[in-house]
Amino acid sequence: MRSERQIRHDTVRRYREKMRSQGLRPIQIWVPDTRSPKFAEECRRQSLTAAHHESERGIARLIESAQDTEGWTE
Repeated sequence: MRSERQIRHDTVRRYREKMRSQGLRPIQIWVPDTRSPKFAEECRRQSLTAAHHESERGIARLIESAQDTEGWTE
């Protein structure tokens, strides 16, 4: 009798074979861990840096002028 682990392994193997037959290949992507306290600290640091940059007001005005808020309600 096959174990559940073997069944999962075979299912994953078949899926990967199917995807490869369609011309695709697997890749692995590493992204920042948004749950990490270091991530939150870095976001805050970058936000404060941007907020105090001399061009921030001009950029904010540009973004505000480009947004479409027609039909929005408060």
